[in-house]
Amino acid sequence: MRPSASPGLGQGEACPRGTTQPLIHCAMLRGVIFDFDGVLVDSESAHFDAFRRVLADEFHFDLTAAEYDAHYLGFDDHTCVRRAFELRGLQSSPEAVSDLVDRKWRAYEDGLSRVPFFPGAERLVRELHEAGIPLGIASGSRRPEIETILRGRDLLGCFRGIVGSGDVRNFKPHPEPYLRARSLLFPADSPEGVVVFEDSTAGIASARAADLRVIGVTNSHPRAKLGLAHHVIDSLLNISVADVTRLAALS
Repeated sequence: MRPSASPGLGQGEACPRGTTQPLIHCAMLRGVIFDFDGVLVDSESAHFDAFRRVLADEFHFDLTAAEYDAHYLGFDDHTCVRRAFELRGLQSSPEAVSDLVDRKWRAYEDGLSRVPFFPGAERLVRELHEAGIPLGIASGSRRPEIETILRGRDLLGCFRGIVGSGDVRNFKPHPEPYLRARSLLFPADSPEGVVVFEDSTAGIASARAADLRVIGVTNSHPRAKLGLAHHVIDSLLNISVADVTRLAALS
């Protein structure tokens, strides 16, 4: 059932920016799910550096930023490692893939405390939470690392559900990460009124396959590569609760 509009707000009208009114007053917005890396936090450079170091040790190969963007950006670590083997014509075993993933995460954890949030991301999360809108995360990163970064900014309590790479069997572009995240917000409920923020083509495809409305953010790719999203924005910097609600209502 769609929440009813509050007195003074027509059906589909947005809540005022910074409102502390409960979710029922945001008639068209029932929940928001964020991708993590590349949307909330500017961690892709840290992931790239860690992955580059591991591949250099394993394959004696210097991974370039262009290759990383073309073949690995937006995918979970297991898929990235399998691709690294495939692109070099090598056979991989589950044990070898898991070993490289573990080594990559140890390298990544060295810089975990230095991972910055994108401009506007922290503010938007807090405003959505204060408006009573359930928030979730669907990411290819490990949940403990996500929780560590959020806890460092006192944001962990803003999220009702977090789905990391260890919580699903199928990764983006499969819909499972977003289906799982949506179920944590609204068990056995409709996808109507749930908005996703994504920066990668695989993530957008995943959210669309889960029947969710997607807002692409050009933090990692140009607008031309985010065409599958319902809407595309350049930054979270000037996005308000009212803006998210309005985008959720648009066709």
